[in-house]
Amino acid sequence: METNRCFANRFDDYKGALLTGQGKEAVVPIVISTIEKIIKTVPIATDPSDCLDGGLYDGPAGVAYMLYYVSECPMFAPQRDNYLKTAKRIIDVYVRSVDAEPDKNMRAAFLLGGAGIYAVAAMVYKALGLADFVKPLTKFRNLWEVCAPLTFLECGSDELFVGRAGYLCGALVLKQNLGIEVLSPEQIKAICQAIIESGKQYARKKRKPFSLMYSYYGTEYLGAAHGLSSILQMLLSYSEFLPTGDRDLVWQSVDFLMNQEQNCNWPAELGAMIERENELVHWCHGAPGVAYLFAKAYLINKKPRYLDTCIRCGEMAWQKGLLKKGPGICHGVAGSAYVFLLLYRLTGNSKYIYRAQRFAEFLFSDEFRAGSCSVNSIYSLFEGLSGTVCFLVDLIQPEKSEFPLFSVFV
Repeated sequence: METNRCFANRFDDYKGALLTGQGKEAVVPIVISTIEKIIKTVPIATDPSDCLDGGLYDGPAGVAYMLYYVSECPMFAPQRDNYLKTAKRIIDVYVRSVDAEPDKNMRAAFLLGGAGIYAVAAMVYKALGLADFVKPLTKFRNLWEVCAPLTFLECGSDELFVGRAGYLCGALVLKQNLGIEVLSPEQIKAICQAIIESGKQYARKKRKPFSLMYSYYGTEYLGAAHGLSSILQMLLSYSEFLPTGDRDLVWQSVDFLMNQEQNCNWPAELGAMIERENELVHWCHGAPGVAYLFAKAYLINKKPRYLDTCIRCGEMAWQKGLLKKGPGICHGVAGSAYVFLLLYRLTGNSKYIYRAQRFAEFLFSDEFRAGSCSVNSIYSLFEGLSGTVCFLVDLIQPEKSEFPLFSVFV
């Protein structure tokens, strides 16, 4: 049944054969032409005072990350230098803008602020062979002092976009791409300890019957964007730095979140009942984002229940993931399709590549073009075409695929 949030999925499911015409011969030219369109659209500032807000999420800085990501794929070797130089031109001015940012909390934000810009600058500079990559890397590292105190960010100090989970996520992305552990064990422990203590204090204050809970601007979100799932995912990613008691608390919280499932999906906030005709099936809120926490849990301890939960998330994405809110990865079709690439990496089952191919096909259909919402930042990484480009590149290298800036396999 078609709901107001998604198109009906009329595709036949996998019958044992992948789609023809969706290999690299078909996808590479589409990626190149889409990037040309993005570069024509993205506003490239020359003065820090002209920089747009939005960080990596929906600002031009996210385009720099996409160009870096595509340049790392061998299939785009002829375009590599050009893409990296364009990425550098975009990110340079944002680094200068962050350097001048008076709000140190905004500097420490990963997806919406300075930490993410420093991280991408370090990756772009290193890819270009510039020794200068150490400067943004050092600026990123020094931000740990901003987010380690418990008093950091009263609106919600622990979530992914502006909080501690995002900062830890940035360090993971840097480790994955540069092979460098940016933070010392002591710095990692301090930030993880702050996340745990913050969650305990909030749960006690609100008299929760469980040990760890968080809120963002007063809402107890569960999803990947601002909620419990990505906070727990980052704690699991650094679980070797946690004392045994805290590690147990994190695993209890993972199981608590698993129990909030309602028919293969999760409500946006704790205690809400999902209205089937209006449910959120997005990376930001719902199963397509929560899946990454359970993927991480499964990769660490191999308990089948975590993989089973991921598989149910994939079923929900197949049913309701052809979203009308555009092509992006946050609450668009590419974000749903990334769940299939995640499941392919976890299971090796080609059914998931087939499903991702179907969603890619839909992105270029007349039905999608006519019926999807227009997006303000059509060039952007999370809401627009830059995230779609990352997905298309991952579709032709599924064994390396990973949701942008959200490392699970490190």
